[in-house]
Amino acid sequence: MARASSSAKDDLDCSGTPPERKEISVMRKAALALVTSAAAVGAAGVALAAPASAATSPAAVCGSGYSVIDHKALTGSTVYLLWNGSSGRNCVVTVKTTSVGTKTRTGAYLYVQGSSPIEDTDSYAYYAGPVSAPALGKCVQWGGGTNSQFWYSGWTHCS
Repeated sequence: MARASSSAKDDLDCSGTPPERKEISVMRKAALALVTSAAAVGAAGVALAAPASAATSPAAVCGSGYSVIDHKALTGSTVYLLWNGSSGRNCVVTVKTTSVGTKTRTGAYLYVQGSSPIEDTDSYAYYAGPVSAPALGKCVQWGGGTNSQFWYSGWTHCS
């Protein structure tokens, strides 16, 4: 026997939820899953992006061909002296070890014998520099630091 009409109650499935309501519920769950996934991916992207800036190596800051030849660990930072044998240049970078990500006074300093000193001091979140100059066959003074402590070498690394 066929039914001619149905009531709202007849349209309920076994759970007692009308089909159109069930469809909305499924769509909401799918949307929530999508938003949650996007938020997780976004959070992961932010979490990975910040350390990339903080983890930048002194050689990467100075550029291709540089390698660390000396360093000085200080309270709040480490100052690096780098050398590029191909170009005959020194480079100095100060990398923060405290208050990383927060702008504080941070500086890098390079003084090549017979030239004027070069300094990069400002409010930086991760590092100061690079400061670089030709230094083949010359002595250098180098240094830098943060609010916590600054340091400068005597004449050294005479090449």
